Amino acid sequence: MLALSRKKNEAIVLNNNIEITILEIKGEQVKLGISAPKNIPVYRKEVYVQIQEANTAAINTDGMDALKDLLG
Repeated sequence: MLALSRKKNEAIVLNNNIEITILEIKGEQVKLGISAPKNIPVYRKEVYVQIQEANTAAINTDGMDALKDLLG
């Protein structure tokens, strides 16, 4: 993991096309602005984890049996 120090209105750039800017710092809370191409999804980590868990659950359900039943 790379740890960087940034002040308000300073930014970092990822992969030449994603910019993360520190917008505001209040106590222990930091507000970030993220500028990324529309084809790159940006999620809060807890939402991303929920999506991954839902995808895993969907894969683990017995979809193969349902497909076999559908095809006869």
